[in-house]
Amino acid sequence: MEFKISELVAKSGTPKSTILYYIKEGLLPKAKKLKSNVHRYNDEHLELIKYIKYMKEEMGSTNEHIKIALKQKNNSFSSSYTMLAPLMQTLSSIPVNSQHFCKKEFIEYFDIDEVLLEELLQERILMPLSEDDFTQKEASVITLIENFKEVGVDYEILKEYVKQATKLAELELQMQKQLCDKKDEANFSTLWKIMFDTLFNTKEYIFNRSTYKVLYRTLKDELDNK
Repeated sequence: MEFKISELVAKSGTPKSTILYYIKEGLLPKAKKLKSNVHRYNDEHLELIKYIKYMKEEMGSTNEHIKIALKQKNNSFSSSYTMLAPLMQTLSSIPVNSQHFCKKEFIEYFDIDEVLLEELLQERILMPLSEDDFTQKEASVITLIENFKEVGVDYEILKEYVKQATKLAELELQMQKQLCDKKDEANFSTLWKIMFDTLFNTKEYIFNRSTYKVLYRTLKDELDNK
């Protein structure tokens, strides 16, 4: 679909001056020129504007960072806003309308023990998305730790989760690279489906079913021995 500049401004929520700046900087391709002062933009421009906005606002990327990502779009998933934004949003596990706090506000609002907070950050049990961005998600983890301490049980299982999750994340990164090696225009959507289904469906299925099987076996053994 083709758009006038006014339509692209409305659809992307981006000022005309910014769009023209992106073209000048080489972040956007030039518009198709129909005649003098008559230009048309397309879906690629709209997608790229959303991508640029996301990378700048959410990832803190510079123009040069974005140019590099776009040059590598044939072997990287990071050049697609349509795929990248939902992937990162899902991985963050933070609802869109969540309230965000700086560290000082977080401590005061939830009455957090500062020593415990620093300890959990050091152990990487708490991993806010940025250094000064906390939500209810972090508060709920701290509450869990306090419950462990209250009953006198060490939270070793959570420390082990961190170790295993880090190793698993490296394997997931290897999978992404392998998928990128196979990427072309025809299979791009399928590769993303593999990525999403692996990370958000099958991983949960395998983990939860493994726990289920162990608990089931333990319960059955207890009943059989009575």
